[in-house]
Formats: sequence, C-alpha cells, structure tokens
Amino acid sequence: MDFCSDFVNISCLGTIRSPESYSIMIIVMLGAIVLATIGNLIVIISVSHFKQLHSPTNFLILSLAVTDFLLGLVVMPYSMVRSLTSCWYFGDLFCKLHSCIDMTLSTTSIFHLFFISVDRYYAVCRPLHYYKNITNDVILVFLFISWSVSCMYSFGLVFSNIHTEGIQHYIASYTCTGSCSLAFNKIWGAVSALVSFFVPGTLMIGIYIHIFSVANKQAKLVHNHHNVQTDQPSVTIKVSVRAESKAAKTLSIVMGVFLFCWLPFFILTIVDPYINFLTSEDVYSTVLWLGYFNSGLNPIIYALFYPWFQKTFQFIIKGNIFKAGSSFSQVLINV
Repeated sequence: MDFCSDFVNISCLGTIRSPESYSIMIIVMLGAIVLATIGNLIVIISVSHFKQLHSPTNFLILSLAVTDFLLGLVVMPYSMVRSLTSCWYFGDLFCKLHSCIDMTLSTTSIFHLFFISVDRYYAVCRPLHYYKNITNDVILVFLFISWSVSCMYSFGLVFSNIHTEGIQHYIASYTCTGSCSLAFNKIWGAVSALVSFFVPGTLMIGIYIHIFSVANKQAKLVHNHHNVQTDQPSVTIKVSVRAESKAAKTLSIVMGVFLFCWLPFFILTIVDPYINFLTSEDVYSTVLWLGYFNSGLNPIIYALFYPWFQKTFQFIIKGNIFKAGSSFSQVLINV
C-alpha cells in the first residue's frame, strides 16, 4: 500500500501503477496540456496582434482560446498529479479553488460556443442586420455573461456546499487526507449538467441545424442568380455567402467536438449519485481528461479549416510579428 501522506493517520491510499501505464498516462496528459497552452496561445497572439482579424466572431474565438489556455495552465497540471497518484497534495482550500476554476472554465467554454452560434445565426440567416445587431458592444455583453455567470454559479455552488446536501454520509465515508473530489447529490448533479452542458448544447444544435438549412437555400438562390447574371455584385454576394457558410461549418465542428468530448463526463455527473457513487476513479479520470483534451483540439481545427490561422502561425514561428507594421499584414484569404 502507498499512502498519500506518511505523517497522518487518516491518509488516503495512493495508486501504484505499472511503469508502462504510468508512462502512457504522462504522455497523453502532457500532450493535452501542451496542446491546450501552446495551441491556444498562438490563437490568442494571432487574433490580438493582427488588425484584420479584429471581428466580432474572432473576439469570441479569442476569449474561448483564453478559457482553454487557462484550463491548460491552471487546472490540468494539478489534475494530472491527482490522476496519476490518486492523491491531492495541495491542501483543502486549493482543492475547492481548483474545482471552482475547473467548473468556471468548462461552463464558460460552452457559453462562448453558444454565443458564437448566435453570432453565426445573424451572419448567415440575417446578413443584412448582422453589423447592426452584432456590434463590439454586444460581443462585450456576451463575454461578460459567459464569464460572470459561470464564475458566480461555480464558486457559489462549491463554497455553499449545497451540492452535498443529503450525501454527507457518503462524503464522510471516503474523506481522508489527500483526497480532492467534487460529489454532487441527485438534484445538483442534474442541475449542473443541464446548466453547464445540456441546455446550451441543445440550443446550439438547434441553431446550427437552422443555419445550415438557410445556408443551403442561400447557396441555391445565389447559384441560380449567378447562372442568369454574372455581374460583379453577384460574384461578391456569392463569395460572401460562401465565406459565412464555411465559417459556420468550421465553428459547428468546434461545437461538435466539444459536445463529444464532454458528453461522457456530464452523463456520469447525472448517473453517479443514482448508483451510489460506484464509478471507479480511473473511469472518472478517463472521462474528465477526454473533456480536458477538447481544449487542445480547437487550435488543430482552426489550423485545418482556417487559412488565416495557418498564415499567422507562420508569422509567429518566423518571428515576423516583431517587425514594424506586421499587425497590418494581409492574413485573410478569400474563399
């Protein structure tokens, strides 16, 4: 047996793993952390530095990248130690803070994705009203709601301990020095999953279904119009519709990957109280790290589908962003 602490009588038991499984876990977890931090840092620098990328949609993408970057920098390293050893070495107060920050950033991410879907709805379905309705001030409101609501909900829930009402006996049975886990009762497990995942996720799916329905109709109309009339305005309209539809498609992939990665975790959050918290620690760590891994996937999606990200990445790697006037460089490519 391996205890988390040798100096107390109620120390938790640590997990002893084989060198092979330990090495695989370290590689996977460090890979997720590197992708989340370095990849999202490149997104942050790109959108912040290049003036041509200062658009409402990209400001939401920038804030989403900040969320994922903080998750990789502040949350995931400590979770890695806990997952590898089954021990928490950082104290009870930081355990609560860590749980709060984890919940805040995860909830903030899906709120960002929801508001990105609203932005895409106006861009594709109501293009004539887009610049009137989706202004920088509106984006600031979106960002304020995403961060403030997530923060107040997460910190209020964890520090009020309302999520533990009725399951104190269970918590007392496993409480020991070196543990850090967040258990939800049946009510708050369901509420947390609904607020942080299922409600905004369902709304996003509905919005993107409508977006693609409208985009297909627009593409047919533009195609028919182009066959009859080949003047410059029709070409411009065709390019604009294609660009907005491609952006919506890329961001829907981001949303789909997010939902896929976090779905098992939130299903487990709902189910676990009904099976008397019988989920093993390894299963919990697996679904948690699947969710974490999402934070490193967004930059990969941008690299595959956004030519501007590929171009800005080259600028950053070559150090060209340090040249005078580089922020005014042409990085957008017509599609």
